[in-house]
Amino acid sequence: MKIFDSSEILDLLRETGDAQYSGEPVSQIEHAWQCGQLALQAGASAPLQLASWLHDIGHLMVGWAGTPTLRGEDDEHEAQGARLLKRLWGTAVAEPVRLHVAAKRYLVTKNPAYFEKLSEDSLRSLQLQGGMMTHAQLLQFESSAYARDTLQLRVWDDQGKVSGWFAPSKAQALQQLEGLMRSVPRATA
Repeated sequence: MKIFDSSEILDLLRETGDAQYSGEPVSQIEHAWQCGQLALQAGASAPLQLASWLHDIGHLMVGWAGTPTLRGEDDEHEAQGARLLKRLWGTAVAEPVRLHVAAKRYLVTKNPAYFEKLSEDSLRSLQLQGGMMTHAQLLQFESSAYARDTLQLRVWDDQGKVSGWFAPSKAQALQQLEGLMRSVPRATA
């Protein structure tokens, strides 16, 4: 799906955000909102809050039915989302989104206990996304200017799967996201 502006992101979430977040007790919009709230509560910058809200937008953009990992497919949602977000808001929003899958691989490699906390779908996607990192990949991730932001986003991504925690309505959640979108400077060509 080709998205050209922020209003189309809001439309996509409005139309498809109720889709179940694979293997989790929340929908896509609930997960996005929860991650955004966790970033807000932590005092994250507006670009990192927006990245937290939209880190999984690529899943909805791809629009694959069901759970791709059950078919052995990686939808590469992080790359899909990052391309869009870079065009609209620049690197500070796009890079944590692009790297959030790498952050999972990083954490599994650096902390074996992290592996035990992953859901079944996250374990399947981990293998499709490259599994544990090599030493060179660890160093490359650590050298990114956005490694710290991405690791924080990853924490919120893992925490943002709480059944029953959501805005009073989807309309209010989207209104909050729209306000955040307006507060983040647009990318310059």
